[in-house]
Amino acid sequence: MAKVFRYRLRPTKAQVTKLNEQLELCRWVYNETLAMRKNAFEQEGRSVSYFESKRMLPIWKESKPELRSVYSQVLQDVVLRVNLAFKAFFRRVQSGEKPGYPRFKGKNRYDSISYPQSGFSIDGDKLWLSKIGDIKFKLHRPIEGFVKRLTIHRSATNKWYVSFLVEESIDHVIEPSDKVVGIDVGITNFAVLSNGEFIENPRFLLADEGMLKKAQSKRDKLPKGSQERNKANKSVNHLYERIANRREDFAQQLSHMLVTSYGIICFEDLNIKNMTQNHNLAKSILDASWNKLVQYTSYKAVEAGRKVVLVNPLNTSQMCSCCGQTVKKDLSVRVHSCPYCGLSMDRDLNAAKNILRLGLQSVAKA
Repeated sequence: MAKVFRYRLRPTKAQVTKLNEQLELCRWVYNETLAMRKNAFEQEGRSVSYFESKRMLPIWKESKPELRSVYSQVLQDVVLRVNLAFKAFFRRVQSGEKPGYPRFKGKNRYDSISYPQSGFSIDGDKLWLSKIGDIKFKLHRPIEGFVKRLTIHRSATNKWYVSFLVEESIDHVIEPSDKVVGIDVGITNFAVLSNGEFIENPRFLLADEGMLKKAQSKRDKLPKGSQERNKANKSVNHLYERIANRREDFAQQLSHMLVTSYGIICFEDLNIKNMTQNHNLAKSILDASWNKLVQYTSYKAVEAGRKVVLVNPLNTSQMCSCCGQTVKKDLSVRVHSCPYCGLSMDRDLNAAKNILRLGLQSVAKA
């Protein structure tokens, strides 16, 4: 199983300068590759392959010698990223989605480089990178398994991180559990468990929205390109980063609790993209980040020997969990009252029980 281990880098000022220079050179290669493929299609009506693009790297190094200061496989990975962007573009065209043609990267818009196979080594809390040297990183947990790929990322607040893609990571199988649970995610409550437990929605964006709007308003009043605006923009980025970190921590801790406690965990297979078409609820849905919880619970379950089941969300809120009859109700109705069997309970708890039932049925058929 593939797994990613992420750590905070501690580069020196000289190393930060070198990393930023490499990002700019990679951005140049990305834009040059994109321009070549775009021009070939518009002027000659042909597509340029990944291998044809890659053959341009030695030629570009002759005209732009500073490219030699970047490890060769890092530059090849940049060309691969352009190729993947075009593949995704053509896939969206074929499926009838809004295609979104690959874009050129503006200054400071290219923020990561990858070492796909080699050019790096790890010695305790030091990371050696070809063309850069030794960089310290905060080894807050051991790296388990064989590192196949390494990515250096610069955040919007100019913090540096390293991510290791590891294959064949050690499984952390825990004591078997015969406990099962169905989980209904929502906005009023972040999640309701079929055992009657309610998990409050932390609403991280709403909590900081006032400060965020104030910081954005202050930034937007300042002249573009000025030092004052750049400083104000850093304050906005810090707020966004804090919100993202809190969401991440919340999802990680909740998913850990679920995997530790239950042998079978059932979620609805929600289409978040379609749900956010409702502009009245889009902000709250995205703030809740339900997909993070499902994603983290799923990979932790595989590692721990648990099972995550995704069920069809159709009518889970409308069906009575006691008698199975359909009881139509608007989203504003928060209590499920069944006129057929007399069951009365919280709407989301009723849905969680239905999700559990459907999940167990799915497991039994498998």
